[in-house]
Amino acid sequence: MNRRDILRRTAAAGLLATPAAGLLTGCATGGGGDKKDTSTYQGTKSAQNPLGVKEDAPLEVVIFGGGFGEEYAKAHEAMYTEKYPKAKIKHSVTQEISKTLQPRFVDGTPPDVVNNSGAGQIDFNGLVSQNAIADLGELLAAPSLDVPGKTVRDTLLPGAVEVGSYDGKFLVLNYTYTAYGIWHSSKLFTERSWEYAKTWDQHIALCKEIKAAGIAPWTYAGLHPRYMSWPVIATAIKLGGPSVATAIDNLEPNAWKSESMRTAADAWHQIVKDKYILDGSSGLDHKQSQTAWCQGKAAFISCGSWLESEQKDVTPAGFNMTIAPTPSLGSGDKLPFEAIRGTAGEPFMVPAKARNLAGGLEYFRTMLSKKGAQDFTKKVASLTVVAGATEGVELPYGLTTVVKALDASGANGFNWVYNNYYRKLERNLVDAACGEFFSGRIGPAEFLDQCQKGADSIAQDSSIKKYKRAA
Repeated sequence: MNRRDILRRTAAAGLLATPAAGLLTGCATGGGGDKKDTSTYQGTKSAQNPLGVKEDAPLEVVIFGGGFGEEYAKAHEAMYTEKYPKAKIKHSVTQEISKTLQPRFVDGTPPDVVNNSGAGQIDFNGLVSQNAIADLGELLAAPSLDVPGKTVRDTLLPGAVEVGSYDGKFLVLNYTYTAYGIWHSSKLFTERSWEYAKTWDQHIALCKEIKAAGIAPWTYAGLHPRYMSWPVIATAIKLGGPSVATAIDNLEPNAWKSESMRTAADAWHQIVKDKYILDGSSGLDHKQSQTAWCQGKAAFISCGSWLESEQKDVTPAGFNMTIAPTPSLGSGDKLPFEAIRGTAGEPFMVPAKARNLAGGLEYFRTMLSKKGAQDFTKKVASLTVVAGATEGVELPYGLTTVVKALDASGANGFNWVYNNYYRKLERNLVDAACGEFFSGRIGPAEFLDQCQKGADSIAQDSSIKKYKRAA
């Protein structure tokens, strides 16, 4: 979330980028010849202990120090020790996951649970290709901690398993459920008698009216311009259908230059040509652009549903931030206006060489309990992948609009996963192309050409493992 985060911002130095780097290969001994203790803990499986947790085995949890903080993790740890009071938990937090933990993966002594998030995360493609992450299939089949008659899988929202699966194996638990859309202040719109536009032509007309009122229609995180790739791709998917995303995810030739992507890029170029973007946005980071938006300097911003939590310290009272889908290009769109991108995010993993692997899976079962999910939402104002976990929870204004938007989208929701499969493609290559495009230095054709060249470079790199997403 603090992408942020989380979200989290530029490509990290020291990142394990590809399996060719060889950084996860090697023996279980570290420098200086000191023998590392790689013994593992395993208890007896039973109806009350389906994953076979050894009740007195220590558990090590490493959390990414982003927008969610660490208090939610401490609460989950307390729930774990409530069930296993003899277990000692070692808790730590860092913003540099790769720099901190990469050496431990190399020498075979990783933690038991890792919140592998942020700009300094370890690249999942490299981890997966090196078989460094434990299969979470057993977790999915285990009974829910507090939803009688259901397995853990049964309690998860649609897409939660898919986004963390590689070649059919569920390896990464993406814990939060995020909606991506266009945000505006309903207070501002009410005061100005503006109505959110459902079609692109109406959106451009509204932008003209907003600009005439002395407010910039748009701002964006110019130092992390991939945020603007999200509405462009969303517009194309709503026009051409989910196959647009599948082609991009599977690195198909000219996927970025499809008719739907060309039409979407041409449409979004309008806000650049007509100068509907706040001056100086190209030099702002995510927090600066979001703060300018909160200050009323711009009407629209593209972001995920972590926005409200990330901006809580600077959001004016009564601002009433509201998420909305991207406008439809026209009556020919294959998905309705209400269709919005929803996906699981904030990745957690249990390393394959974790000493307390069973404990790591049980910790995830705790996180995915209704109690664990509700506590997280109360603490950080973000949804989780646990269905129904917001029942009885008082949500802040923005998150309430997210729930309504996801409900309205229903089965028409969509997502893409190329950014999970190939981090470099989004964080480096598409990011750079968006920077050129939305700053006005290149046009839509050049923008899509740069994106396609980036995808082709990944497709042609034999050192990068490829993944196939089903249609």
